[in-house]
Amino acid sequence: MYENYTKQALPSDEYRELIGSAVCAFNSNKGFIIENILKKDVDKAYTWYELIETPAGGLREPIQETITKHSDESISSLFYEIVKMRNKIINSVQVTSDGEQKLLAFEEDRTQFVITKEYLLDFINLNEELSTKLHDFRGN
Repeated sequence: MYENYTKQALPSDEYRELIGSAVCAFNSNKGFIIENILKKDVDKAYTWYELIETPAGGLREPIQETITKHSDESISSLFYEIVKMRNKIINSVQVTSDGEQKLLAFEEDRTQFVITKEYLLDFINLNEELSTKLHDFRGN
């Protein structure tokens, strides 16, 4: 598929919409994680500027010191599962699969897999689950 703003081959509109939705859902949750860190940071060890510039994978310690300290591992575990999935989406390469443009991701053992619509929907659903957990946590 081509658009009038680029000569490069692109995935279908639906696939690109899912990728965009996935990225936006993740970015929203990263901000929500930061909000919850700052809410529970009684020692004022972290600043919004520091946290917003920290890559998602680098938030492990602030999450452990604030959110997990006041709840359990469920938010942290889910967030890092989502971070791994997000990394596969962002660090993928574009390929032609079954005659369509798709993203190809890599596992740690160097196996490859096509990022399907189902993978993207699972990612979006996990982000919804995380958002719900963060809303519940914020209410505490």
